[in-house]
Amino acid sequence: MTSHLDQVQSFCATQRWFGEKGHDVHVEALATSAWLSDAGAWPAVRIGFVYCSGPPGSEFPIRVYQLPLSYHREPADNLGHALVGEWIEQDLDDTEVWVYDALHDKEATPYWLDALTHGRTLDGLEFHPVQAPEGSVEVPEDAQSLVLTVEQSNTSLVFGDVALLKVFRRLEPGSNPGVEIESALTEAGSELVPAVLGSARGRWPRAGGGTDTGELAMMTVFQSNATDGWSFATSSVRDLYAEADLHAEEVGGDFAPESHRLGASTAQVHSELAKALGTDIWEPAKLVEHASAMQRRLDHAASVIPELEPYREGLGRWFDALAAYDQPVTVQRIHGDYHLGQVLRTIDGWKLIDFEGEPAKSLIERRALDTPVKDIAGMLRSFDYAARSLLADHQGDQQIAYRAAEWAARNQQAFCEGYAEVSGTDARQQSVLLNAFLADKVVYEVLYEARNRPTWLQIPLSAAAQLAEQ
Repeated sequence: MTSHLDQVQSFCATQRWFGEKGHDVHVEALATSAWLSDAGAWPAVRIGFVYCSGPPGSEFPIRVYQLPLSYHREPADNLGHALVGEWIEQDLDDTEVWVYDALHDKEATPYWLDALTHGRTLDGLEFHPVQAPEGSVEVPEDAQSLVLTVEQSNTSLVFGDVALLKVFRRLEPGSNPGVEIESALTEAGSELVPAVLGSARGRWPRAGGGTDTGELAMMTVFQSNATDGWSFATSSVRDLYAEADLHAEEVGGDFAPESHRLGASTAQVHSELAKALGTDIWEPAKLVEHASAMQRRLDHAASVIPELEPYREGLGRWFDALAAYDQPVTVQRIHGDYHLGQVLRTIDGWKLIDFEGEPAKSLIERRALDTPVKDIAGMLRSFDYAARSLLADHQGDQQIAYRAAEWAARNQQAFCEGYAEVSGTDARQQSVLLNAFLADKVVYEVLYEARNRPTWLQIPLSAAAQLAEQ
């Protein structure tokens, strides 16, 4: 029988949340938590902590992933897609077991809900009670779970169509920015984020000795009738492409009013975050530091993606301009990974979600203060993606390509205007900051698309060309 570590590695390598694809890494250990399930109950349920490392002698840091596990004495026919492996489990009296990702196992997930509802404390695990804000939902104890398919770096379950449990896959010690920020906004009474209902913390062995502690999961109110911003926006784009002889504002699905409202909501959340968690100032020296980091990312990307090289000098000029910027910049906690997939359109308006920041960045980086301009740049790039992602079905159609650019520009303008009306500041008047963050985002996109969606590489390369010419 293949070793259980080899089976865990084979399973993880096929999962969207596993961030080590493309790297030469291997699973070197699997630690486990206390049992969430009752003694003698089947399936037996606990949390696995998967430790990944690089080749011997490499500088690849050891990374830890959370893999909730459910153990069955017989194969579960309906869980074939979630099978981690089959092995002899010493902690279950050397029983032969079939082991599954417990988040897909409807017999296992009630233990999570029970622990959060009753505030269970187990050895190394703390589940903070579900305390719904006044007027919020009550989560039925017998609510069934359903795994959402839209997550990438985490896994989310819906319980009874009223609560969303997000389970963090890649673990780092310390406060998770999503839990921290969304809890602060909930406490402040914000109506622009889903209310936090509870969270879970855990301890796991630190590689090399000791123990690390951090968040494992967070439960929020589920937005049952919401549409994610990406789907909403691309529907508008399809309407436009179906009427290629019309301008964006002439099509029934014109998205600009929604973009304007989204800009206003974004500014309101930034204001609430500043009040709840404070602000600071970046002096010019800090801008030099950030500009240098942006330039390094550009140089690396251009060295591995030859298509980016023609635009390196032009993009680098925006980083040079940032380094020479002599005005102090107000910074605060922000979203950090802001795009149309991170917002929901509900019957009450827009809501912002997923404040964990960029998954590839360290926890320290994701918790650091930053300028709201970074969030604005991320959303402006997302409008461009929404418009251009559907062009593959219209290859060579210059009229459609023109409409795509027109749609993106119209919605970018509407977003900025909505933001300015609430905040009193227009990012377009801070061209050095905005273009530097746009260029840095484009560099990130080029690397991502080259590694994951080569057919989309032209989207950020087109933006790189435009920024390089400005």
